[in-house]
Amino acid sequence: MANPMYRQIAEDLREQIESGKLRPGQQLQTELELREHYDASRNTVRDAIKWLTTRGLVETRPGQGTFVVQKMDPYVTTLTGDPRGPGGDITVTAQYGEAADDQPRGIEQRITSSTIPQVEIQQAPAEVAGPLRIAEGTQVISRHQKRYVNDTPWSLQTTFYPMGFVLQGANKLIEAVDIQPGTVSYLADTLGLRQVAYRDWITVRAPNATETQFFNLPQDGRIGVFEIFRTAFDQTGTPMRLTVSVYPTDRNQFVLNVGTMPDSASPAG
Repeated sequence: MANPMYRQIAEDLREQIESGKLRPGQQLQTELELREHYDASRNTVRDAIKWLTTRGLVETRPGQGTFVVQKMDPYVTTLTGDPRGPGGDITVTAQYGEAADDQPRGIEQRITSSTIPQVEIQQAPAEVAGPLRIAEGTQVISRHQKRYVNDTPWSLQTTFYPMGFVLQGANKLIEAVDIQPGTVSYLADTLGLRQVAYRDWITVRAPNATETQFFNLPQDGRIGVFEIFRTAFDQTGTPMRLTVSVYPTDRNQFVLNVGTMPDSASPAG
């Protein structure tokens, strides 16, 4: 049984995309031009574009047209690490690109950067109060940053700390500056709080308007975001911070290591 007309059009366009005849970022012909080229109705052409869109091959930009999607090689981030280190935060380690034979090219060093922290004092909502084991509405400090890899928006990160830390002398938490060599070391030196463990809770959801704009994601929400809630614990087993990191799914992959890994081991296996 022959494919319906819209599938024939979609398959022809997909072949052009996969062969490179239609390049990433290139604009497709207009709807009228496609109708004339394939001798098809408007609904048939629209169904073909919809089929390509749901498979992440093209995207329609309001007022501009339909374009071949520019896919990114994923940034590979190792979530596991020594929680007692100076930072203890999630950091990108490498990016793996695909070579012509579909084998990884190998590790490429990436330059990460972030904005100056945006600091606020706010009442803890339930999703923050729960992990920190404090009452909902209790005052907390939030430190929010936009993060980049080689100038490409990579993640959004907000860390919450109990307000009591400032009252005990950790005043830098409310300063809009990067704390060097990191808040983990700072809290250990200032308050004697040693971060000895952390737990990551990972979810996937649709991006909100702010995330869509920052990561330059399609407006239709077909590309989701990972949201990682990292709760860190001190030497007494008490939560000392909650870090919420948001990553777009089109450019991020994660690695979890268990046990002692050889230096030669790569996330790609």
